[in-house]
Amino acid sequence: MSVQAETIRRMTVPQLAARKGGVPIVSLTSYHAHTAALVDTVADFILVGDSLGMVMHGMESTVGVPMDLMIMHGRAVVRGTKRALIVVDMPFGSYEESPNVAFRNAATIMKETQCGAVKLEGGKRMAETIKFLVERGIPVMAHIGLTPQSTHVMGGFKTQGRDEDAWPLLIEDARAVAKAGAFAVVVEGVVEPLAQKITESVGIPTIGIGASAQCDGQILVLEDMLGLSPWTPKFVKKYADMSGLMKEAVEAYADEVKSRAFPGPEHVYTNKK
Repeated sequence: MSVQAETIRRMTVPQLAARKGGVPIVSLTSYHAHTAALVDTVADFILVGDSLGMVMHGMESTVGVPMDLMIMHGRAVVRGTKRALIVVDMPFGSYEESPNVAFRNAATIMKETQCGAVKLEGGKRMAETIKFLVERGIPVMAHIGLTPQSTHVMGGFKTQGRDEDAWPLLIEDARAVAKAGAFAVVVEGVVEPLAQKITESVGIPTIGIGASAQCDGQILVLEDMLGLSPWTPKFVKKYADMSGLMKEAVEAYADEVKSRAFPGPEHVYTNKK
């Protein structure tokens, strides 16, 4: 009698939320099916981040990313995965106007991509919108600290919390999104002791990026940690030099094409004898 293969089930929002204070949550970004399939073997959740505008499409910031681009990449990531919870960023301008507009766009993203949750930026100012979405069946991951969609207001990608006078406001942001119903919160680009305090101050998982090892989980942009990005922030650890490997590979290919070493006999088709 054949033994049935064990059914692979995706990580759910309640399962991820229950990891608060437990085994650290592993996350990476992904924007296409083939990289998502690789990340899926280790990640608890995969973020289809609006960073794809900069990483994949050469934009200077995330502000110009349209919703249809997020949906296209979100679909690809969902198709390429089986295990991880897939979270899709809501792009700039798709949720700030009102809770009703945010719901309409979040619902569209979830229906079109079949993702498990959306992420939006902003703390206390977005609490009403988060509550509105959650009450209507949209799981929301929040994002506080350095919020890339607000860099024009912030004056660039600046570390948050260097001045301790600002700490209470950032802690208040975290508490507000947690109270509103966010199931987790990304804490980006804040000084390490503040990230610890935020983690201790809320009952939902904190996902650090440029924050603290004491957060409940970590996330990095996949291309950054693989060494594919031309520039990376201080908080990124490069786990590989894929850019160097790719350069060597394409140069070797070019050399073999020019010398007619490629394609070889094993790479061409022959007629029937």
